[in-house]
Amino acid sequence: MAHYQPPRQGKASQLFDVLVLVVLTFGALFVPLWMGMAGAAKSVSTPVANPTWETLGQTEAQSAKYEALGFTPETAHDLILARFDYSFSITALLTMIAVILLYYVLILRFSEVEYREVISEKFGE
Repeated sequence: MAHYQPPRQGKASQLFDVLVLVVLTFGALFVPLWMGMAGAAKSVSTPVANPTWETLGQTEAQSAKYEALGFTPETAHDLILARFDYSFSITALLTMIAVILLYYVLILRFSEVEYREVISEKFGE
């Protein structure tokens, strides 16, 4: 039986593959940030008009650490009182489930096509 030799891929198509993967990776990481769907805390629950360390609920030790980092009560206000938004929509959840299922079907289909190509190259039709 002859040793299998896979088809060669040219340098240009390898470079294209790498560029596509880099773009897809950056897109997957940064598009949710640009759309405001991920990242740091979204809002300050109850803003304080004239914040002090006491009104922000900080002890002497905590306020000393904030001051050592260069914060004042005014600049640390948003940092201390920011809360994450844990809400989600059913539509977004169902859309994500559909995307994952469609991706799974797509990968299975491409795998089947490639598997059949390898079998036909190795053993013929």
